[in-house]
Amino acid sequence: MRIGMLTSGGDAPGLNAVIRGAVLTGTTVHGHEFVGFKDGWKGLVEDDILPLSRHEVKGISKQGGTILGTSRTNPFEGRGGVDRINEVMADNRLDALIAIGGEGTLAAAKRLTDAGVSIVGVPKTVDNDLDATDYTFGFDTAVGIATEAMDRLRTTGDAHNRCMVAEVMGRHVGWIALHSGMAAGAHAILIPEQRTSLEQLCEWVLSAYDRGRAPLVVVAEGFTLDSMDDPHSERGLDAFGRPRLGGIGEQIAPLIEERTGIETRATTLGHIQRGGTPSAFDRVLATRLGMASIRAVNERLWGQMVALRGTEIVHVPFQEALGKLKTVPQDRYDEAALLFG
Repeated sequence: MRIGMLTSGGDAPGLNAVIRGAVLTGTTVHGHEFVGFKDGWKGLVEDDILPLSRHEVKGISKQGGTILGTSRTNPFEGRGGVDRINEVMADNRLDALIAIGGEGTLAAAKRLTDAGVSIVGVPKTVDNDLDATDYTFGFDTAVGIATEAMDRLRTTGDAHNRCMVAEVMGRHVGWIALHSGMAAGAHAILIPEQRTSLEQLCEWVLSAYDRGRAPLVVVAEGFTLDSMDDPHSERGLDAFGRPRLGGIGEQIAPLIEERTGIETRATTLGHIQRGGTPSAFDRVLATRLGMASIRAVNERLWGQMVALRGTEIVHVPFQEALGKLKTVPQDRYDEAALLFG
């Protein structure tokens, strides 16, 4: 078989490991040929390809980013659409496509599959918010990076007796904030699933401060105070019409300082969480998912994605992955909240 691959949406540590796992398994075990489309759906629409052989994927599993490039292009806009994608696949003699991406990518892949395009998906999101898989690669690395950054913030906070606010990724869910905040010993963790009042937040901050601690507050980018209508966004919309979030840390830091009198500083970690070397866990998970995507192609499981359930790799329909977000359960947040203040 001749298989196309693309990575779409935000980058995540482990993308290259998926590519390597798929190409090595496909070429050495099954005799498949591979081509990669540059910059996600954009490369597929524009027929911008590069060869993918053992040579191109050697040693890439430890590299962050993606050798194929990525973008947030919508494949149905501009020159795109089902007819154009079928044309490009036919011109390149492709039997199947492996699409690696998050919710937006998989939604586009489902729409194309429903129209007859042969696609298998691989889930990717550092937010870990896809409901059909227990973990996604990139999440473990992002948590590790965020935890290290918070450890550093705590030392400078201790030196100046300041409250430090660390803003991490998390558009709709607070998994990164929850895990990194617990690991770093945060005195408050603010996530999109839990609307919190400024009064409660300041109570946690003052409790820590009165015990001689420099308070650490972790906030996910999609968090809203109970007095806010929508998450903070001042950067417009992405290609899929979603607000580009960010800046909530800078919004709440002066409120904390005004209310408590404690000098407060905010730091937004942003894309640092998505860059650099993937963790060992993410390398292994991504490699396994890449290998499993080839099995799915061989079995012609179009319209399905590979996923992690427990320690096993399974196949689930796109619809199951897109049905709802995997949010932080109340009991997990309550568990963390026992340590606040």
